[in-house]
This record gives sequence, structure tokens and C-alpha cells, in this order.
Amino acid sequence: MGSRATALKERPPVPGAAPDRSAPAEPVPLKAAAIPTWAWAVPPVAVLALVFLYPLALVVRESLAPGAYAEVIGSASFRDALGTTVWLAVAATVGCLVLGFVLAVVIAFVPFPGGKAVSKFIDVFLSFPSFLITLALLFVYGTVGMANGLWTDVTGAAEGPFRFLTTPWGVLLAEITYFTPFVMRPLLAAFSQMETAQLEVASSLGARPLRIVRQVILPEALPALAACGSLVLVLCLNEFGIVLFTGAKGVTTLPMLVYGKAILESDYAAACVVAVVNVALSVGLYVLYRGVSRRAGA
Repeated sequence: MGSRATALKERPPVPGAAPDRSAPAEPVPLKAAAIPTWAWAVPPVAVLALVFLYPLALVVRESLAPGAYAEVIGSASFRDALGTTVWLAVAATVGCLVLGFVLAVVIAFVPFPGGKAVSKFIDVFLSFPSFLITLALLFVYGTVGMANGLWTDVTGAAEGPFRFLTTPWGVLLAEITYFTPFVMRPLLAAFSQMETAQLEVASSLGARPLRIVRQVILPEALPALAACGSLVLVLCLNEFGIVLFTGAKGVTTLPMLVYGKAILESDYAAACVVAVVNVALSVGLYVLYRGVSRRAGA
């Protein structure tokens, strides 16, 4: 009797027969409403439009005042500021690349006590604001700084000889000091992936250290140097705090010109024209930076 009941229970349903309503129906999973892919882009685009695109559109609209571009671009102050901005940015970038490469090579390939601590300090240095570095230089090389104070104490002179910090060279020194770690950090990361066997083979073949650096290390570092140089060039082009805090009155860059036109002269149309030109230069250099980084695999 039991085996017959089991057979009847396991018998497959007859086609066309009425379903057995006594058996519980299997639950059907409810499908969640599908969210379109484009909907996920709405919140970030809305935030971007509110905090960036809308103010930028206002600046561009203000710069379109009749005759504003012709008046500003044709002025000597704009041409001087553009030339000062470009040469400071290029000179600072070259200085950062040279100094950053030398320091990175020393830290990565020359063993010395505290090398790892110095490498960690570079990461911390990147978080410092630019005006803090400028203030530190003012304390050392300013008119009433430590260097001038030591000179007057030793020689008895009324004032010290160090006055370069308020000149373009002082601004250049501050920018190189601040932006060099932005070159060193990617270079150290690139050097950490190099195979030391290349250096050992070159050394065993009698190559001197300078030749190893020139023929082995430098070719490996060129992609990282190109990417770092593009990034530092963009940052130096838009630097404002260093020029302001050094007190270099004879140094007027594009960001300083925007500040002077808007805050000191209340000429907002001219300030917006200079800002639009500065943004255009920055975007162009950023596109160059991304292209170089993509080719370098960064």
C-alpha cells in the first residue's frame, strides 16, 4: 500500500489534465523596477552644474561685455601679466623637474640613514598649503628674517643683503620649493618598479654612476617626467597664494591680475576676461597633461 502511494505521488502529470490545486504554488520573484543608466548621471551632473558650470557661465557672460576683450587683451598690463605667468610657470616646471629627478634618484638608489622617513615626509609635504611654504621662506629670507638678522648681528650693518624674495626670483624659488615634491612622488613610484638587475649589469660592465643615470634610469623616468611636468605647469600657471604672500609687488601674474581688477579696481568685466583666458590656458594644458599621462600609462 505504501509503495503504491509513493508511485502515485511520483507519477508525472498527465498532459491536458487539470492542475493539482492542493499543492502549494512556488513563489514568483518580483523584479525590481529597472533604473535607466542615464539616471545615475543626473545627481553628479546637477551638483557639477550648480557649483561649477553655473558660476563659470556667469563669468563668461560677464566677460562678453561690449569691447571688454579688445580692451583687456590690448592693454600692456595684460600682456605683461601673461608673459610673467608663462615664464614663471615654465621656469618653475624646469626647476622642479631637474631638482625632483636628482632628489628622487638619490632617495631611490643611494642608501642612506633615514631614506624611508624622507620618502614618507614627501607624502606629508604634498598636503601643505602653498602659503605655508611661502611664510617659511619669509621667516628665513625675508627683510626681517633669520638670514638678514644673523647678517646684521655679525657685521653690525643696518640691514641685511637678502632681498630677493620680493622679486620674481623669490617667487620662482618658492614655486620650485613647493612643487618639487609633486615631481618626486611619481618618480619614486616609477623607480620602485624598476628592475635592479639592469643597474647591476650596467655596474658590472664598468659603467660609472652618471652614465647609469643617463642611459638606464633616465629613459625609464621619461614618461613619468613628462606627466609630472605637464601637471606642475598647470599648477604653476594658476598659482596665486605664493605670489600674494611673497609680497612681490612687481610680479603680476594672471591670477593676480584677476584679483587686482576685481577686488582693487572693481572692474568685473576685465577681471572676467582675464579669468576666461586663464581658464582656457589651464584647460589646454590639462588636455595636454591627460594625453601625456595616457601615453605614459599613468
